[in-house]
Amino acid sequence: MTVSPASTLSAQTLIHALRLPESCRVDQRVPKKLLLENGAPTAADKRLITEAIEEIQWVAALKPNTIGVPNYRDTLREYLEIAVLAVTVRGVVKPASHSRLAELVHRAVPYPVLLLLIEGQSLTLSLAHKRWAQNEAAKVVLDGSPISITLSVTVSASRSEVNAADASHPDPAAAQAESAFIQSLSVTRQPQATLHALYQGWVYCVQALLAARLTGSYQTPATPEQAAARRQALADCERLEAEVSRLRAQALREKQLARQVELNLTLKRVQAELAAARRQL
Repeated sequence: MTVSPASTLSAQTLIHALRLPESCRVDQRVPKKLLLENGAPTAADKRLITEAIEEIQWVAALKPNTIGVPNYRDTLREYLEIAVLAVTVRGVVKPASHSRLAELVHRAVPYPVLLLLIEGQSLTLSLAHKRWAQNEAAKVVLDGSPISITLSVTVSASRSEVNAADASHPDPAAAQAESAFIQSLSVTRQPQATLHALYQGWVYCVQALLAARLTGSYQTPATPEQAAARRQALADCERLEAEVSRLRAQALREKQLARQVELNLTLKRVQAELAAARRQL
């Protein structure tokens, strides 16, 4: 499959926004065979990788000697390198398969990965921390679920270009938030103490855009405490939004009036909790 110019531009725009030094660029194609051997525990996973991935590009390797940021080690993890990978998806896959594909790529690489998934008219940025496995020496596993954000191919790294497009954008606030997000990804804007801190800085950027899509304002956290509170608020919002959808669907199906009233009261309570969670973002 040939990647459309729009998708290529979007991926390259985001990679350019990272402001990666030339010293850390790799720009090599990675055979799918390596992913099949290291990141596909089941037959279904192997089939997904084989059918859904068109190309894997190793964009950069961020190491102390290529980027000037020290490595990191504690009792839970060791970060000697951050890999930047771009994966082009063949056709369109279901959301669940899309998430699984990102997870498989993260699992296959022993280092933390900044992953770009290019799929049709969208580009997903995904990150996932790693840690030592508890019961298997020297094995690295995911430390929690990956965090991801999907961008439109119309997103631009240039504030002037976004401002010019805002007049026709259906949601100018969203356009401004995405513009601020793209600009904040520069490696020079991330913490430089260690590779772990740098990678966490990118995680904070993704969390800030997820929050901005609910609040209309893009702001990265000023302290770890603010970041932790936002992470919890985002989790609460996701849970409560799912509950609102469930209650609405259940109320539409309900035939008994008394039960409808009960469900609507519960729905209003959950919506109030959702509003409160959004205020914590």
